[in-house]
Amino acid sequence: MQKAYLIKRLSWYYPLERFHAWVTFPVITVAVLIRHSISNSVFLVYGLLLIIFILFQGQHYWKLKLFRLTNRDFNQSNNLSLFGRLKKINAILIGFIPLAMLVQLYLWGWVIKSESLLIWGLLACLFGILEHINYYYRQLSIDNKADVDYFVRTRKFKVASLAKDLREGEF
Repeated sequence: MQKAYLIKRLSWYYPLERFHAWVTFPVITVAVLIRHSISNSVFLVYGLLLIIFILFQGQHYWKLKLFRLTNRDFNQSNNLSLFGRLKKINAILIGFIPLAMLVQLYLWGWVIKSESLLIWGLLACLFGILEHINYYYRQLSIDNKADVDYFVRTRKFKVASLAKDLREGEF
């Protein structure tokens, strides 16, 4: 029953995550660039690109989990190495957030205008950080009864599935 439930869940969850990585956030990014000058949107675009990069990782991970459950072949060792490298790259990109904000402030002449996109950029960067945590450390999303029950019982977020898989060396 558990395996059938996971297959059913990942059969819609993986395509949804893929849609957000390939469509939702790229469209938002293009819309920002059409509506605002690049000099006004550097920080926001950086945050959106961070989100897209991490969502690509997430959708790939869920695809591999679905492959494992449906006995489809993939190279587990290569993918575990890939996720290990991506985790490090994410940390570097997250570390560059303050630099992206400084570049944005420089482009604004060190003056924050009320109509600036700074708050949106901060929110996008925060969302990117939370997505990284959600995949590589703690599952921050609580989207089913089992997650709610676990959180109520333990008062903790679950260890992220990808974090467990990286630690155990298998999907």
